[in-house]
Amino acid sequence: MSAAGARDSRLRIIAAAYDCVARRGFSKTTVEDAARGSGMSRATLYRHFPGGRDEVLAAVVAWENARFFARLYDEVQGAASLQEVMERGLAFAHRDIRDHAVLQRVLETEPDLLLPKLTVEAEGTQRMIAAFLEPYLAGARLAPGIDHHEAADFLARMTLSYISAPGRWDLGDPEQVARLVRAELLGGILPPGVD
Repeated sequence: MSAAGARDSRLRIIAAAYDCVARRGFSKTTVEDAARGSGMSRATLYRHFPGGRDEVLAAVVAWENARFFARLYDEVQGAASLQEVMERGLAFAHRDIRDHAVLQRVLETEPDLLLPKLTVEAEGTQRMIAAFLEPYLAGARLAPGIDHHEAADFLARMTLSYISAPGRWDLGDPEQVARLVRAELLGGILPPGVD
C-alpha cells in the first residue's frame, strides 16, 4: 500500500472511531465499531493501529486536536498585532470548546476517560501554540529583557490555562478578553502603550 493509501486508510479509521465516540462515548467504542464504520476489517485496522483500541482512541483525540488548531489558525489569520491574535484566539477557543457537542458530551459523561488523553496531548498542544506565537513575538517590540522564545512558552501555557479554567474572566465577552490579554497575558511582555 502506498503512503497516501495508508494515510487515507488511517484517516477513515480515525473518522469512523470519532463518529462512534460521538454516538456512544469512549467506553463503548470498540475496535469492531471503528473497523465496521470505516469499511475495513479488524485485521486492517490492527495493521494501521497495532495498539488496538487505545491507539485508535488516542489518534482520535490527536486528530480532533489538530482540526481544532486548523480552525484556530483560520480564525487568527490576518491579525494585525500580537494582542489581536491573543484576543481572537482566546475568544475562538472558548466558543469552539463550549459549542463542541462531542467534547462537551464526553466531558460530561466520561471525563475520567478523556482527561488523561488530553493531558498526553497537552505538551504537544503547548508547543504548537508557542510555535505559532513566536513569529508575532519576534516581530513585536518587547519589554527590555524579554526573550521571545520564553514569552511564547509563557503565553502558550497561560492560554491553555485560561481556556480550561478562565476564573473570573468571561471569555465570551470581548471587552473582558481584551482586558485579560492586555493586563495579565501581555502586561509584562510588551512595553506600556504597545499592542
